[in-house]
Amino acid sequence: MSIAKQKASSEQLALKSQMLSAFETFEKSVADTDTPFLRRLRSSAIARFDELGFPGSKDEEWRFTPLNKLYQHTFPLAKNQSEPLTDPFAIPNTIRVVCTDGFFRPELSQLEGLPAGCTILSLNDALTSKAELVENHLARHATFDDRVFAALGTAFLQDGVFIHLSRECVIEQPIHLIFQESGRGVMAFPRILVLADKHSQATIIETHHSAGEKPDLTVAVSEFVLCVEARIDHYRVNDVATTSFHFLTQQTRQCRGSNFRSHAFTHGGDLVRNDLFANLTAENCETTLNGLYTADASRLIDNHTTIDHAMPHCNSHEIYKGIIADKGKGVFNGKIFVRQDAQKTDAKQTNQTLLLSPDATIDTKPQLEIFADDVKCTHGATVGQLDADMLFYLRSRGISVPEAETMLTFAFANELISRVNIPALREELEHRFLNTSVSE
Repeated sequence: MSIAKQKASSEQLALKSQMLSAFETFEKSVADTDTPFLRRLRSSAIARFDELGFPGSKDEEWRFTPLNKLYQHTFPLAKNQSEPLTDPFAIPNTIRVVCTDGFFRPELSQLEGLPAGCTILSLNDALTSKAELVENHLARHATFDDRVFAALGTAFLQDGVFIHLSRECVIEQPIHLIFQESGRGVMAFPRILVLADKHSQATIIETHHSAGEKPDLTVAVSEFVLCVEARIDHYRVNDVATTSFHFLTQQTRQCRGSNFRSHAFTHGGDLVRNDLFANLTAENCETTLNGLYTADASRLIDNHTTIDHAMPHCNSHEIYKGIIADKGKGVFNGKIFVRQDAQKTDAKQTNQTLLLSPDATIDTKPQLEIFADDVKCTHGATVGQLDADMLFYLRSRGISVPEAETMLTFAFANELISRVNIPALREELEHRFLNTSVSE
C-alpha cells in the first residue's frame, strides 16, 4: 500500500498525532484491566496505524474520497457516560441491545428471555467470560494490515456487542442493535462480533443515530462468521447527524452452505465510508450485499464492496443505488473476485445512481476479476436523472412538480426498501424516504 510513501499534509499529520497521543493516554487508563490478548492486539493495531497514516488523494482506494473535512477537527475520546436514549427506529417485538458512543448499555437493553443457545454480551465482558471463543475470532477476519480505519478501530477497541448463536439455534425475534452517538464532538469505536454456529439462524438490525449535532467521529468494525449452513439476515441503517464522520469496516466469513443477506441504508453523515468485505470460503455459499444511500448539500457517501469467491458453486447478488442532490457526491467501488477454484460461480452486481441536480456527482467503478472459466458473472452501472416523460405524465394528472419528483424518487428507492422483510422497519424507511426525500 502506498499511503505511507505519500507526503502527508500538515492537517493529516496533526490528526494522526492527536490519535497517537490519545492512544497513549487511553492505554494507561486501561492498563490495570486489560487482558494480555487485548493489550497485544491494541499495540499491534496502533503500530500499524502509525505506519499507514491517514490516506491521501494519491492512494487509489481513496482517490475520490478526500478527507479534508475530517482533518479540520479534533476529537476527544468518548467516555462511558449515561446518556438519555433517542431511538427514532422503535421496532416492536425485537431483542433490544443499546450502545452509546460504542459502549454497551445493559440498563437500556432488553435481554430477558433470550432463547436457549443465544448469547448476547458486552464485548468487554465476553473478553473475560468467553475468552477462548472471542480470541479465536476477534480481529482475525477484519484484519488491519492494509486498512487504516480497521487498525484505528482495533487500537481503541474497548467495548461493543458480542453475539453467539450455538448449533441449531434459530431465533424468531429480530435482534435490534441500537448505536447512539452522543453528538458532543467525540470519537467512538463501536465493535460487533457475531458467531453463528452450524445450522443457526437470526435476523440482526443495526441502527445508528445521533443525540446531538456536533460532528462526531465514529470508526466501526463488524465481523460476521457463519459456520456450516448458518443464515444471517442483516439490516444496517445509518441515520446519524448530517455533520458526522462515519467509517465502517465490515467483514463476513462464510462456511459451506451458509447464507448472508445484508441491506444497508445510509441516510445520514457528512462524510461516510463503508468498506464491506465478504469471503466465500467453502462451497454452496450465498451472499447478498444491497445498499441504498442519499447525499445532499455537500455530503459525501462512499461505498466500497469486495466479494471474494474462493470456492465453487457459490452465488452473490449485489444492488447499490444512490440518490444525490445539490452538491452531494457518491462513490461506488464494487469488486468481485472469482478465483481459479471457484467454478460454477454465479455473481451479479448492479450500481444505479439518480442525480437530482447539475452539481451532484458520482464516481462509480464496478469491477470483475475472473480466473475461472465456467462461471456466470455480470456487472453494470447506470447514471441518470428523473424521467422527463414520467414527470410530464404525472403533471398532466394534476400532480405538482415537487410531488411528482418525490414519487419518482421514492419509486427508484423502493426497489430496495421493498426487500426489507421486517414490516415495522420497512414502514419506517418508507416514511423516511417519502418525507425527507432529497428531491424536496
